[in-house]
Amino acid sequence: MRRYPPRGPSHSSFSFGPGPLSPALKALIAANVGLFLAGSLFPALISVFGLRPADVLAGRVDQLATYMFLHGNVGHVLFNMLALWMFGTELERVWGTAAFLKYYFVVGIAAAVSTTLISATLPFAAGTFATTTIGASGAIYGLLLAYGLLFPDRPIMLYFVFPIPAKYFVMILGAIALLMSVSDSGGGVAHITHLGGLIAGYLLLRGRNFSPANEVRYRYLRWKMERARKKFGVHSGGRKDEWDKRIH
Repeated sequence: MRRYPPRGPSHSSFSFGPGPLSPALKALIAANVGLFLAGSLFPALISVFGLRPADVLAGRVDQLATYMFLHGNVGHVLFNMLALWMFGTELERVWGTAAFLKYYFVVGIAAAVSTTLISATLPFAAGTFATTTIGASGAIYGLLLAYGLLFPDRPIMLYFVFPIPAKYFVMILGAIALLMSVSDSGGGVAHITHLGGLIAGYLLLRGRNFSPANEVRYRYLRWKMERARKKFGVHSGGRKDEWDKRIH
């Protein structure tokens, strides 16, 4: 992400990521890290509060939400929290904290519901029915879907090397999740849950026009900023379309 201090474009600087943690992300990351440490000290928490479709259908509906805050190892929680920060920060700025948290939990729970129903009804997913799924990935994939819809042409660094527009990045992830789910070759990764998060996010945003007031307000403020720049001859040091070209 390129930033210019008040002295002008000749004094440019670069920074990584979308900026400081927003209020909701601070709470979510603290909860995830805290419960990861608790699960490391007391492994029984994972078997009790992880998502096990057989248990959910037997009445443990609380697992549809609690599984999101448990992780298997340091790499698992680190990657999910990094993705939460990279993609969730700007979404919270656009929607507001309350709407962001609502979306996060709805897509996370919907991903768990889809995992439960698919594993209980479709033969290719039968192995998931009695296994335990943990991690925030279902909700994270929902955030990725929202990011791809709101900022379709924003470059995302694939493998931290290759820039690819967000819309294509989401399509690639969706295709991988679908292929791995059907082929049952996930290698211990809950691809059904990932796919459920993507589908839930799409239906929520496209089907119900999620948080339209905040989106309209955001677009209106952008229009006013661009109009003021043209009126007063303010230049940011690059082409006028660079508003959306911050690399995450």
